[in-house]
Amino acid sequence: MMKKFLFSFKKNPELYIGLIISAFMVLLIVLGVMFSPYDPDAMDASAKFADPSINHIMGCDNFGRDLFTRLSTGGATTLLVAFFTVLIGVTFGIIVGALTGYYGGAVDEIMMRFNDAVLAFPSILLALVFISVFGSGTWKVIVSLGIVFVPSFARIVRGEFKRCKNLDYVRSARLMGASDIRIMFVHILPNTIPVLLSSTVIGFNNAVLAEASMSFLGIGVQPPQSSLGRMLSDAQAFLFSEPSYAVITGVTIALIVLGFSLLGDGLKKNA
Repeated sequence: MMKKFLFSFKKNPELYIGLIISAFMVLLIVLGVMFSPYDPDAMDASAKFADPSINHIMGCDNFGRDLFTRLSTGGATTLLVAFFTVLIGVTFGIIVGALTGYYGGAVDEIMMRFNDAVLAFPSILLALVFISVFGSGTWKVIVSLGIVFVPSFARIVRGEFKRCKNLDYVRSARLMGASDIRIMFVHILPNTIPVLLSSTVIGFNNAVLAEASMSFLGIGVQPPQSSLGRMLSDAQAFLFSEPSYAVITGVTIALIVLGFSLLGDGLKKNA
């Protein structure tokens, strides 16, 4: 198994590069959150836009807050929002996809037509509708994005269940008296994991972009809590006077997205 895994790395550079970039960014964020001596919300007027130094390795923002600490906490917020968004999408997507793919019939038709209707609209647009109705805030963003992500995962799981439900191992389990629930979630679901895993990573990447976009527009994570999208929005006011603020924040978002995008593509090749 280990030889096969290492061999796939050699034949799949996207997986290797994506894993390195993603692990590096996550590790950097975790270390910054755990070991930074600065309060991410503590302001210091005397350190406004301070240059990088031993004390502030990335400098300070317009309120004199340590930029590395802010990026770490903002990155952690963005990643947590993306994680719980995907968790909601995958959990309910598996349930819906399993039921429709296994049973088919009228239930499948009704649920898939609803899926098609939801997928016809851009995900961020639908999330904006939910936010406008229920209000902004971290958990409302998570729930809104999570609901929007359900149809895409449901369609993937449905396709895998429709492919597997008539295979020999499923027929054998059915002849041995296994219940439908056991067949769906013990026999069929594990065989969908390779495809579902790559889709989950790609979905995570899309959730990072969606959260950053919504926070950039001011309807996502709200101050004083930091997120990468909110920081990029704040930085645009100083784009010409202090461009490093926007550049550092933008590069952080770009590296996170690039890492998980390559990782998702690599896993998709291995699926």
